[in-house]
Amino acid sequence: MSKMKAVQVSKPGGNLELVERNIPEPARGQVRIKVEACGICHSDALVKEGHWPGIQYPRVPGHEIAGRIDAVGADVANWKPGQRIGVGWHGGHCFTCDPCRRGDFILCQFQKITGISHDGGYAEYMVTPAEAVAAIPEDLPAAEAAPLLCAGITVFNSLRNAGARAGDLVAVQGIGGLGHLGIQYARQMGFRTFAIGRGKDKEALARKLGATHFVDTAVGDPAGELQKFGGARVILATAPDSKSISALVNGLSPNGKLVVVGASPEPITVTPLQLISGRKSIQGWPSGTAKDSEDTLQFSALSGVRPMIERYPIEKAAEAYEQMISGRARFRVVLTMGA
Repeated sequence: MSKMKAVQVSKPGGNLELVERNIPEPARGQVRIKVEACGICHSDALVKEGHWPGIQYPRVPGHEIAGRIDAVGADVANWKPGQRIGVGWHGGHCFTCDPCRRGDFILCQFQKITGISHDGGYAEYMVTPAEAVAAIPEDLPAAEAAPLLCAGITVFNSLRNAGARAGDLVAVQGIGGLGHLGIQYARQMGFRTFAIGRGKDKEALARKLGATHFVDTAVGDPAGELQKFGGARVILATAPDSKSISALVNGLSPNGKLVVVGASPEPITVTPLQLISGRKSIQGWPSGTAKDSEDTLQFSALSGVRPMIERYPIEKAAEAYEQMISGRARFRVVLTMGA
């Protein structure tokens, strides 16, 4: 078999097109993956709408990929055909820039991004640099593993590096694609977990996911509610609403940190006095490297953290994308390949 199904975008603002392509061959330092599942992320709109500079079209989107190694290129020694693996947003690094020389590969000045720098996982096969590959535990199904390679790693990696310790109060703003995972991770890490959402109807789900308290922003001030408990050591902002994020700063405890993972183009508003008083800070966090992905997948398998997903066959990729971009999905949309 030399052909495969793939879904591509031919031009900025174009449609998602189901096409037949040649199965790609792995070059030196690359592996070929037989894709079993690929999550659809809101960031895929960067490809579809042409919002990321320098994208070469046609391009196959997708950076939440789970499958098995099908073939390896020359000089790939640590991966073998048949291994269960995944690939996330981080699609390779240069090894030579200053961040890479310090081992901080996620900040590589020339990093490759899966589905943007090269074709991604909306296809039955794809190739990727070997350094971007993460092992998937055998007891984690591909369709559940896929969203953990972007949404999962983003919230898991940011929480474990935020400075909170077991028993600290950690609040998660937003109960969506990122937030529903953030609540689970926070609880499994041993934090007193507060969920912040809009609407009383979200409370039951938030508590089911592991939240000990729920703050409804439609009827109350989240910062004030957090301060009733001494403030949050960490607030994880997952919903891309800069106005709502700005309102959370006063909910931090002394030495508290607002960690922003929900990407919004609008500015966050904060005064120097808000930060100076209590030595508070605001930090952004990207996803992570392949090793961070492995840690995320292993922790999820051990602790029972799972994404809530809606499955679509690759032939219905356009419908699946619309379900995601409309906000109707609960909470991650996943393409599956074949049977």
